[in-house]
Amino acid sequence: MDSLHGKVVIVTGASEGIGARLVTALRKRGALLTLVARNEARLRAIAAPEDLVVPCDLTRDDGRAAIIEQTAARWNRVDVLINNAGRGSYFSPLASPLQDARSLFDLNFFAPFHLAQLAAPWLKKTKGTIVNVSSIAGQISLPWLPVYSASKFALASITSTQRMELRRHGVNVMGVFPGYVDTDFQAHAAGSAPPDVVVKGRRFAVTGAECAEAIVQGIERRSSTVVTPRIGWILIWFNRLLPNVVESRIGTL
Repeated sequence: MDSLHGKVVIVTGASEGIGARLVTALRKRGALLTLVARNEARLRAIAAPEDLVVPCDLTRDDGRAAIIEQTAARWNRVDVLINNAGRGSYFSPLASPLQDARSLFDLNFFAPFHLAQLAAPWLKKTKGTIVNVSSIAGQISLPWLPVYSASKFALASITSTQRMELRRHGVNVMGVFPGYVDTDFQAHAAGSAPPDVVVKGRRFAVTGAECAEAIVQGIERRSSTVVTPRIGWILIWFNRLLPNVVESRIGTL
C-alpha cells in the first residue's frame, strides 16, 4: 500500500462536498495539497498554512495551466491529480439548452481531460496517480440527469484509455463511481427539480467523508476502480447483464 505522506496532491472542487472531505482525509495522511475551486474565500477557509490555494475557473485553458504550473513551482513534483470538480443538470434530453450542455461537458469532461494531459509529464516522473471522479450515472444512464450521465460516461471512457496509455509509464489511473452522496449536488445543479423518488433516496446516501475515505484508500491501493457504496456494483452488473430491464424500470421513475 502506497503512503501518501509527503506526496503532492491536487484536488479540484476542493471548497465543499466530497472535495472538502478529501482535503481532510489527505491532510491526515500527511499529503501536500493544492486546493482548487472558483470560490477563493471557501478555499481559504479550509486551507492549512502549508497548502497551495489556486482559485480558478476550470473551464478556462489558462486556469487549468495555472494549476499545474503553480503546483510544480511550489514543490517541483506532482504525485496525484484528483479530478473531483463537477456539476449536474436536471434538464430533459429534449429540453436541455445547448449552452448548458456545452458548459457541463466543459467542466465534467474537458477540464479533467486537459488537466490529465498537463499533469502527465510530472506524473510519469513520480509514477503517480490520476483520479477521475465519475458517477454511478457514468455506468447507468439516469433519465433525470441525461447530459450529466453523458458527461460521466465520457469521463469513464477516457479514464479507461488513459489507464491503457499510462500504465507503461507506471502511472495509475483510477475511476471513481459514487452513488448517492449526501452533498449539495442538487442545489448546484441546473434545470428542474429531480423526481420525488430521487429526492427521497437521499436517506440511503453515503456521507461525503465516507466517499472521500473510499477514494483515498483506492489511491493508496492503486486501484483501477472504486464504487461507493460497494452495493453499487450490484446495480452496475445488473445493468450490464439486463440493460433493457434496468432501462424500463428507471424510465418509470
